[in-house]
Amino acid sequence: MSTLRTLPVGEHALLVELENGEAAGALHAELLRRRAAGTLPPVREIVPAARTVLLDGITDPRALAAELTTWRIPPLETGAQETVEISVRYDGPDLADVAALWEVSEHEAVRIHSAAEFRVAFCGFAPGFAYLTGLDERYAVPRRDTPRTSVPAGSVALAGPYTGVYPRPSPGGWQLIGTTDAALWDPHREPAALLTPGTRVRFVPGAAR
Repeated sequence: MSTLRTLPVGEHALLVELENGEAAGALHAELLRRRAAGTLPPVREIVPAARTVLLDGITDPRALAAELTTWRIPPLETGAQETVEISVRYDGPDLADVAALWEVSEHEAVRIHSAAEFRVAFCGFAPGFAYLTGLDERYAVPRRDTPRTSVPAGSVALAGPYTGVYPRPSPGGWQLIGTTDAALWDPHREPAALLTPGTRVRFVPGAAR
């Protein structure tokens, strides 16, 4: 089992720190599984992040913290969930720069990105913005030296080990490699976010404009 550390947050919450994002994702999946099975003590919210999971609305945080140290948490299962497919036009202004960083052609960069199976590790920054993992660590890329003052909604982007899709126009410093028409956030939909933590995602190359 991965090493974890629990920290109290107020009177009714715990922050669980783990070794890495994969361990955090595995704990998040196990918490959801146990809650669905009715074997998890009452927890109002389960919020994953890069290397932590926040548990809020706990009746007895100390008891749950002690229980967590006894769990055997299985690794994340590949392909265990339905996969959301997002059609992408790989027409981003930074695609050539990303291909150069990867030392491949633009065509090969598209193939690498679209061949990967992604998973939503956590959400943040803006409603509907998901941080997706799935690319090999050798494909991590730096953020732009100078962020853009406005990134169009639907921009598919890379930064560090993550892929993300901007749900609305906003400033941003990620490397833009493509565009999608998918609605990442719709307040009239349940859930409003298309991509929620744990969701499997594949990017499918579509026709360029």
